[in-house]
Amino acid sequence: MKKILLTCCLLAGVISYSQNPMQGGNVTGNAETNIQYLNTDTVIGAFAPEEKIVMNSYMNVNYSLGKFRAGVRFESYLPSTAGYPSFYTGSGIGYRYAQYAGDRVTVTAGNFYEQFGSGMILRAYEERALGLDNALDGASIKFRPVDGIEIKGLIGKQRVDFADGRLINSEGIVRGIDGSINLNELIPRLDTSDLRISIGGSLVSRYQSSTNDTIILPANVGSYGARIGIQYKNFYINGEYVIKDNDPNEHNGYIYNKGHGALINLGYSQKGLGILLTAKSIDNMSFRSDRTFEGNQAFINYLPATSNNHTYNLAGSLYPYATNLYGEVAYQLDVLYKIPKKSFIGGKYGTDLHLNLSVATDHVRHTSDLDFETNRISYVGKPFDMTDSLYNFDFNIHASRKLNKKWKASLHYFHFIYNNTVNKITDHEKFIKSEVVVGEVLYKINRKHSIRIEAQALFTEVDRGNWSTFLIEYTISPNWFFTIMDQYNYGNPDESLRLHYLLGSFGYTHNRSRFMFMYGKQRAGILCIGGVCRPVPATNGLTFTFTQSF
Repeated sequence: MKKILLTCCLLAGVISYSQNPMQGGNVTGNAETNIQYLNTDTVIGAFAPEEKIVMNSYMNVNYSLGKFRAGVRFESYLPSTAGYPSFYTGSGIGYRYAQYAGDRVTVTAGNFYEQFGSGMILRAYEERALGLDNALDGASIKFRPVDGIEIKGLIGKQRVDFADGRLINSEGIVRGIDGSINLNELIPRLDTSDLRISIGGSLVSRYQSSTNDTIILPANVGSYGARIGIQYKNFYINGEYVIKDNDPNEHNGYIYNKGHGALINLGYSQKGLGILLTAKSIDNMSFRSDRTFEGNQAFINYLPATSNNHTYNLAGSLYPYATNLYGEVAYQLDVLYKIPKKSFIGGKYGTDLHLNLSVATDHVRHTSDLDFETNRISYVGKPFDMTDSLYNFDFNIHASRKLNKKWKASLHYFHFIYNNTVNKITDHEKFIKSEVVVGEVLYKINRKHSIRIEAQALFTEVDRGNWSTFLIEYTISPNWFFTIMDQYNYGNPDESLRLHYLLGSFGYTHNRSRFMFMYGKQRAGILCIGGVCRPVPATNGLTFTFTQSF
């Protein structure tokens, strides 16, 4: 409590100081509040907590003066909203920092976010919708000795809990250094060249004392990697490869295997056409600041997904796939093409096409000639050595077109094969094959008024059977919107569970303030953002959301 009061006094002083034009300081920030009034609905599996009303609330306050910047984030969970991690409780300060940003040097003390390369070796970030925040708490230095070279160094502990209004860090200490070189900035002759080259390398280690009496646990575990990016005119290729030393932990069953991660992107882009091919191979790359943790907590690194993060609810929340943390070999092809305007097929305004194909499989685990009792190495794996054991297959194609000044339309098709045995998210065993069709139209009544209609259908012969979704949204720009959505599980094998999930919402926006009310039923599902997922429980009740920036 003393720390909170002291911080409030400091902020009050900062704000007062910043309001003096002679000083030139500036205060910025944003606030967000989510409040739910929940009802118990045993038919859909929704259960209200004893408090009935739950809340997540946040406020970021940042102060800057010249090259100095400082800020805090207040958080409040009284208790946390439905489906949010249960360890978020109470009210207090969840993030605080001070920073000096000079011409060549940036120094940060306190909490900070950072990423090396693609994130496979280190990524400290926040994704509030998932309840994920692994901010580092310590010190960070960024040094740019000359144009084209940047060196980063950091040390700190990771945020893993927010209990009783108190920020809780992991036991492990994370140390890291990263260097990157942009040759075109460094070498004047290459500044105007069509060939663009950048290289980089990273080293990250974790220290955590060992208390296991059965096996030897390394107190220091290192991970290191290199990356390169090359672009020539319309073509580009970038790749990164990382290795993690043996890291026996709760997730991998305390084996002594090393881990690896490889990510390659090959692309081509020009006006009206973009092609991207991605290849990924990961094995035993779950790298955490505390070896005893599982779930989404204490991750030092980030394993990027090689599948689309679908936004339509039937495609994105019933059988979504992100990344298999134990290991996978995955490929993705992404093609975007615009059929030219005023052509026979493209029409007056042109037609946008998007094709996406992704596949993820298990990787080969060679087990011959291994003595697990002696060295605790359970298998040997090689990069991109894939099996025919399918984890996920996702094919989707999209077409959107402006018909005239008032009408826009789009059509979407998805085909999924999901291995529910490996990544279990429902009671059904083995594979779940499904198809989703979505149609969407937008009618612009006049300059301010518009109506959007969305119809979705999911077809499958297993699990809970077929689903449909119908949505209609009326917008009065720039202030109001009104939405009604109905999800219907009309193909459920149990006729008593062929239920409608009716949900209505409306919102109002004024300058930088936004209010939204939502009432009705929401089915249970999976929420995935950027390759990380969490289950979302069924709910029945009222939700109020307020956001403000200043």
